[in-house]
Amino acid sequence: MPSTAPRVIRPRFAAAGDQHLLRRRQALVVVLTFLTGCADAIGFLSLGGAFASVMTGNMVLVGLSAGRGDAELALTSACAILSFIVGVLAGARVVGSAQPDDPVWPRRVTWALVLELLVFVVFLVVWEVNLPAHDERVHLALLMLSAVALGVQSSAIQRFGVPGLSSTYLTGTLTSLIAGVAARSPWRSLRPKAHVLLALMTGAAIGALVALHLPVVAPALLIVPLVLVIAVSWRMRS
Repeated sequence: MPSTAPRVIRPRFAAAGDQHLLRRRQALVVVLTFLTGCADAIGFLSLGGAFASVMTGNMVLVGLSAGRGDAELALTSACAILSFIVGVLAGARVVGSAQPDDPVWPRRVTWALVLELLVFVVFLVVWEVNLPAHDERVHLALLMLSAVALGVQSSAIQRFGVPGLSSTYLTGTLTSLIAGVAARSPWRSLRPKAHVLLALMTGAAIGALVALHLPVVAPALLIVPLVLVIAVSWRMRS
């Protein structure tokens, strides 16, 4: 009787066991997660009180705003959700799906990050042109641009085909880390999860400080890490 189990993509690097490239990929994902933390802090503190990547949180905000009759927050959160979806769709078109013969870092992932960078360049221009004060419409436009960019990034990471690997939605990462601690799993298997979560919190802290005290350089927190990841990933070979 034929098996009905779903087909699992196992990229060839899993068999090759190239630990050097895998560690480098993990480091780049950590850098992207730092960017995510920065973007979420900037969005929440400076762009209307919604998140650029935490769509679960934004869905809660939509419900909360409906319950208390806050139409402005409902609009902000809903636009962030829709923009993130647009980014995911655009990123998925660029990056494609994981293939059995994928290298550690498929070149299409880098192209998707280039698309994310272009969106953040537009973000930079809008941000700087409208300083020192952004009005509500500019806030919303900037939040939507940031959400689109992080939607693209989310799709890009999915191309790796690694269950649980993400730089934008990390509740599952936290759950996996705590479960691993409870099960006394080896630290080497838990360390990547801890690094990603620490990067998210560090990015949020730095993003908050910059957004509140040095807003003119806030876009650099989004663009510089992304340029670094693109430059390093472009030279990666499997």
